[in-house]
Amino acid sequence: MTDRSVLAIVETGRGAYGLGPLLLAKELGFRPVLVTDDLSRYAVSDSSRAVIEDTTHEIVYADTRDSAAVCTALQGYQERGELCGVLAVIDYYVAVVAEVARTFGLPGLAPEAAHAARNKLRTREACARAGVPAPRHAQVLSRDEAVAFARETGFPCVVKPMTEAASIGVRLCRTAEEVAAHYDVLSAAPTDLRGLPRPAGVLVEEYLTGYEVSVEVVTTATGPRVLGLTDKTLGPHPSFVETGETFPSQLPAPLQEAATAVALDALHAIGHDFGASHVEIKMTAEGPKLIEINARMGGAQVGRNIKEATGIDLQREVIRMHTGLDPELSPVAQRASASRYLTALDGGVLSAVDGRELVGRLPGVCDLDIYVQPGDRVQRARSNADVLGHLVVRADTPAEAARWADTALLQLTARVSTDTTSATGGAAGATVRAGAAVRAGASR
Repeated sequence: MTDRSVLAIVETGRGAYGLGPLLLAKELGFRPVLVTDDLSRYAVSDSSRAVIEDTTHEIVYADTRDSAAVCTALQGYQERGELCGVLAVIDYYVAVVAEVARTFGLPGLAPEAAHAARNKLRTREACARAGVPAPRHAQVLSRDEAVAFARETGFPCVVKPMTEAASIGVRLCRTAEEVAAHYDVLSAAPTDLRGLPRPAGVLVEEYLTGYEVSVEVVTTATGPRVLGLTDKTLGPHPSFVETGETFPSQLPAPLQEAATAVALDALHAIGHDFGASHVEIKMTAEGPKLIEINARMGGAQVGRNIKEATGIDLQREVIRMHTGLDPELSPVAQRASASRYLTALDGGVLSAVDGRELVGRLPGVCDLDIYVQPGDRVQRARSNADVLGHLVVRADTPAEAARWADTALLQLTARVSTDTTSATGGAAGATVRAGAAVRAGASR
């Protein structure tokens, strides 16, 4: 009898989040195969290399930007009847995996929906046709078009790429000069963070004033199931870096229901029919409006918060879904969890992170992870990819979890020696800012 137990994971995230699928797949009795074009982005330490060696059945090298190349690389497993599923946990490969799953007849999201979610312009167009509330927007192909639409929609506005993730390249622009300058920055990069080609032009959008939540959804054969809403906090503009999350949301039921309705309408508009999704919503004075659809489970610590609050291991259940098993989505706990992030306010060399022992004195802290070491270069956070670490707090209620997480964050200080030249120019600015304290959670 053929051992149909190979789960192909096409690329992954960095750190614990990225290694998690390998560990869980092996724990569930599967043989994880990591398909990648560059193993070095994951094997960054002795511990990560050990996890990869201990968990993976095989490392398969392929051009992971191309679904046909991935199919060719996995063809042997498919022909031998060993391949039971294929999975992506980060945005860049969701569409590739959807195409591979359809080619091999494996469980997966409809490729059309995957492409619509992956491209923010396609999301906007599909949702506009369906009447889903969202910001005014335009794809612009020149500096002049970008400035003209910005003036039409009003300042400030948001200028961003169409196919990045983690808020990379997303910027609030307050003047025509800022719009033009950021258009130049984005249009000068032909590929995204993972080397996939970017669509022509950039997206200019109306800036929505409000606070943000995300709706965590899992879609099975019986339809979408909402696990709950996450309260999100953002750092200061011009970037849109997430500083933390709290699950479940503290919002009153009517507001949660309104946000959920927009999220589900958006998923329906793009034809989302399988798997986890993380739908970001801005709560405005006019009501909830769609920011974007992520056709995968929430990244960073969103899944960890769900697990601490409900007992549902979302990453585990997503793996089960992609291997043809029914997910177990019934909560076994009614608690709350909050995560907060450490970031730098200035660029330079990290001297130390102080306060970890103080964090350990606080109730409910179940995770504290600092990603950087003394001597590492750090920079002011411009996207979620720039965070220096995180903490997670579990409590009985969302309010308690959030307050203790904020308190824990205040105990942490990263000491950074700034560069010898500064944004203001000259040594005087550097002298004033040298050794500046960087307070955790100012952005992400």
